[in-house]
Amino acid sequence: MATKFSKETYLYWYELMQLIRQFELTAEEKYKMEGKIRGFFHAYVGQEAIAAGCMTATRPEDIFITGYRDHGLAIAKGISVESCMAELYGKATGCAKGKGGSMHFFGKKENFYGGHGIVGAQIGTGTGLAFAENYKGTDNVVLCFFGDGAARQGILHECFNLAMLWKLPVVYICENNQYAMGTSVERTSNVTDISKLGLSYEMPSQAVDGMNPETVHEAVAEAVKRAREKGGPTLLEIKTYRYKGHSISDPQKYRTKDEVENYKSKDPIQVLRKTMLENKYATEEALKEIDARCDEVVAAAVKFAEESPFPNDDEVLKDVYVDPHYPFIVD
Repeated sequence: MATKFSKETYLYWYELMQLIRQFELTAEEKYKMEGKIRGFFHAYVGQEAIAAGCMTATRPEDIFITGYRDHGLAIAKGISVESCMAELYGKATGCAKGKGGSMHFFGKKENFYGGHGIVGAQIGTGTGLAFAENYKGTDNVVLCFFGDGAARQGILHECFNLAMLWKLPVVYICENNQYAMGTSVERTSNVTDISKLGLSYEMPSQAVDGMNPETVHEAVAEAVKRAREKGGPTLLEIKTYRYKGHSISDPQKYRTKDEVENYKSKDPIQVLRKTMLENKYATEEALKEIDARCDEVVAAAVKFAEESPFPNDDEVLKDVYVDPHYPFIVD
């Protein structure tokens, strides 16, 4: 089967997707079995192809912003696995100094602007970031990720209107994993094709297969090119599926085990693995070496997190306000 991408691209995709998968599964074990990670935890397992395809379709200068299912995109954008794991542990060496936890990963130098706990809040912030890039005269693009549940928020429509009016350099990406917190799209909206939401603003919009990094790359690359050339925003409904619950504590009574297993048979990592083997981009042994390398990276991250200190008490009021002399801070 002929492919459109190089061997190096497939190797990059595979290692990144496997690293994200191993990070999530290991962190889940530390959460559920050992109790070392607490608070909310929203896994990206099953959605890795989106992160991989987006990375090869963008530049390091481009900005990513997302909701609280943020681990995979943060790792893809280059935030170290060690600081990501440490953040889950609430340690001072975490990417948000241990104060943000699972839902609030952040990396300024990596151009990863969260990790947002309020459903849909990142849509407004992402649009604002695109306005800033436009104002500064750069050709950087903002990829603003949100889920199918956030697509029901009013802020989406306000932002779509202004982004189209001002031709802002933003790609709106709905990672449609079909259940929001636990309710299917069919039960929450008469419009089940989320990509159609952009059409009333004459925004270029399309649905994309999110179980394959190839299709994700192609759609995102086209949208990013349009944005760089001052053609304005795009809405991509990238259809995917999360194997885990909304959060780790979710009993998942709203879907059947057969449905989950059916999607696992289309697992993006396994499909990619098959493509690589068929095209002789890698041998079974080479892929096992990548798997082992990812395991080692994640194991080292766990060791780093467990040996790192918790934040000092004097960190409580730091980083809350930009102005250190804000009058309502009590010493």
